[in-house]
Amino acid sequence: MDQFIQIVGALLVLAAFLLAQFDILDARTFRYLIPNAVGSTAMAITAVVTGDWGFVFLEGVWAVVSYLGIVQRLVGRSPGTAQKGTPQS
Repeated sequence: MDQFIQIVGALLVLAAFLLAQFDILDARTFRYLIPNAVGSTAMAITAVVTGDWGFVFLEGVWAVVSYLGIVQRLVGRSPGTAQKGTPQS
């Protein structure tokens, strides 16, 4: 069952990523962020269960960044944009 969850999670993340790479999805939209958040969370949880700590770190960070993007969208900011007075590089 763990492998099934990991494969579904990976498919969600990879599908969103590929669609963004081919300019079909904008990486700042819910359509991109939600599959990334769900997929990376599923993979991080299964990695915790199996003790794959490098994978936990990778997918955990991926999930946190995705959830931060979702929160930014919910409060009306586009993910990746600087706040007023905050310089962008």
